[in-house]
Amino acid sequence: MIDPVTSALEPEAPPPAEDRWRQWWLALFAVTLVLLTVVTVAVRNTGSPRPATTPVAAAASSAPILESAPSLPAAPSPSASAVTSAPPVATSSPAAPSASPVSSPPEVLQIAGVVPTHGSGTFLYAVKRGSLLGDKGPVRRFRVAVEKGSGEDPDAFATQVVSTLGDERSWTGNGTLRLQMVNGNEKADFTVYLATRDTAGQMCQQGGTNITIGGVPYTSCRATGKAIINLDRYRKSAKPYLNAKVSLAVYRNYVINHEVGHELGHHHEGCPKAGGPAPVMVQQTITLRGCVPYAWPRRDNKPFAGPHL
Repeated sequence: MIDPVTSALEPEAPPPAEDRWRQWWLALFAVTLVLLTVVTVAVRNTGSPRPATTPVAAAASSAPILESAPSLPAAPSPSASAVTSAPPVATSSPAAPSASPVSSPPEVLQIAGVVPTHGSGTFLYAVKRGSLLGDKGPVRRFRVAVEKGSGEDPDAFATQVVSTLGDERSWTGNGTLRLQMVNGNEKADFTVYLATRDTAGQMCQQGGTNITIGGVPYTSCRATGKAIINLDRYRKSAKPYLNAKVSLAVYRNYVINHEVGHELGHHHEGCPKAGGPAPVMVQQTITLRGCVPYAWPRRDNKPFAGPHL
């Protein structure tokens, strides 16, 4: 009999040589797999990495591009918005060059919203004294006033008036006249008024001019010492300009130059050449007389006028 205690204490016999070879081969295979994995990861990490900013750029490319809104032409009402627009025209004031003209916003033709038909009949004056406009000639001083209840700011309107009259294409560019805006308390040779249509109609009638068309005070006018701009036209422009798709900014230049031109002694003129630019003293608010809109009394660096009517 075999002693069970003695048998349990005896060491097991070593595995056959064939089993030892199989174990060694499996261990070598496992080490090889580990080495291959390490080498593969190292090669991938040493390749060209993806830029850290790539996810941000991808996100940005899918978001809408926001462009700053264009500024309206000179001195529009701050509470109004454009309802009609037109491409830029050669007769407008020079604008800063654009790197991408195709994306340039169209110019405003008129201002949206209801225009007040009457105000208080009293006026607020711009309070700042302006610099001299023009290089030579006698000085004529003017004030700028806006009717209370018109919804317009006197300083904004003054900026429009000074910008227009100070342009080298305006009356001061002739070298025979200088103009200067003064405040409402100073003595002035004339005043540029912006008035609601009812008040403009009354002021013009008192000055001897009927501006009514179809029962409504339509145009602007000049009375002695007064260049009176009709708020309807200042906001809505006029049919000849709208039909020609010429901007409100250009019309404002025109109507200020025209009425101040009357105060400076100029009278209505005709169109010198059909299809050519209209002299500023043509009644462009009503008719172009065969010309195209033009807002200035000077052209090609010299005075520009038409035949007297």
